[in-house]
Amino acid sequence: MNKLIPLFLLFFYFVDFGQEHHQFIARQGQISFFSYTSVENIEAKNNQVLSILDIEKQELAISMLMRAFVFKKDLMYEHFNESYIESDMYPKANFIGKIIDFDKKNQKKQIKIIRGKITIHGITKEIDLKTTIESIDNNYILSGNFDILVNDFQIKIPPILSSNIAKTISIKFRFQYQPYEE
Repeated sequence: MNKLIPLFLLFFYFVDFGQEHHQFIARQGQISFFSYTSVENIEAKNNQVLSILDIEKQELAISMLMRAFVFKKDLMYEHFNESYIESDMYPKANFIGKIIDFDKKNQKKQIKIIRGKITIHGITKEIDLKTTIESIDNNYILSGNFDILVNDFQIKIPPILSSNIAKTISIKFRFQYQPYEE
């Protein structure tokens, strides 16, 4: 069984205190998801996502609390956390990945694949994320979107509600990184 790596261990893995400005942090990254069905659309946003980016190693770590998602309806929030994601048992989602063929000297916008492992609902899957990477004034912005299948993460949806929840969930992300300062 895969265990979640606590974020502080990820932090020490990524931060090499002997190098200057190779490590970047986004303390308020944004992740949103959208589920379209003919019955009702479900959308939620989480603006409290923590991420660490190591440009030298071309590695990325993301951690977010599932209860930090904000929904338009309180009942959606309740169902999401109690019935589907089971936030008491699986409070966080994590991603650890490596940027493929990133050119840190290129100051233009780059579209790259970040290959890694995503953990949601206690299940870890390998995934490739098509990501736009921008370098602006020694800061980085990473953004993109991807889809996940609900069944891949063993999220159970009662048959009576299956028409209310899409089988594929669209996820968008945006992280604005600043140099990590000790």
